Amino acid sequence: MAVPARAVLETSVLETPVPAAAACSDLELLGPPAVSAAPVLLPLAPGFPSPAADYVEATIDLNVELVPHPSSTFFLRVQGDAMAASGIADGDLLVVDRSVAPRRGSTVVVVHGGQLLLRRLEGCSPRWRLVADDPQVVPLPLDGGDPHLLIWGVVIHAVHHLTRSPGCAATGPAAASARTRPRRSAA
Repeated sequence: MAVPARAVLETSVLETPVPAAAACSDLELLGPPAVSAAPVLLPLAPGFPSPAADYVEATIDLNVELVPHPSSTFFLRVQGDAMAASGIADGDLLVVDRSVAPRRGSTVVVVHGGQLLLRRLEGCSPRWRLVADDPQVVPLPLDGGDPHLLIWGVVIHAVHHLTRSPGCAATGPAAASARTRPRRSAA
């Protein structure tokens, strides 16, 4: 069931400017995707490398797979664990499409008081609300009473790092504890 535009948005999502990066709390704006004229094609090979890898013909273009609407798509980095139970953790990369209509159950980016927040859209008309997985976070009602609250975009992909490469700057509490853990020797 699609959320009626009037019930959630006063203006078109695409007309709403991006809040200043300094004002963002749950998310860090990384900007729109870098769209190049030439696609970046990566080999698509299931499983572990094998001698047959020399004969792989299938490729995948991550721009095509992850960014269906380049002019309305942005990348955001998660800061915090408000949506951790949904599998979105601190430091994850989100692909947010501002042209996608929010629906019940959508994970959305919300502008509230000049800050970007990550929430799930729940309820039904006229009692829509924005909910975090963290039970300590108070749900935000979408009853039209708060002119500083609107849905900015819909999360279409979340890139979750299972391991961090040495060149990748890990963030958040898990990364801090990983840096302080002693390394085991390979004996």
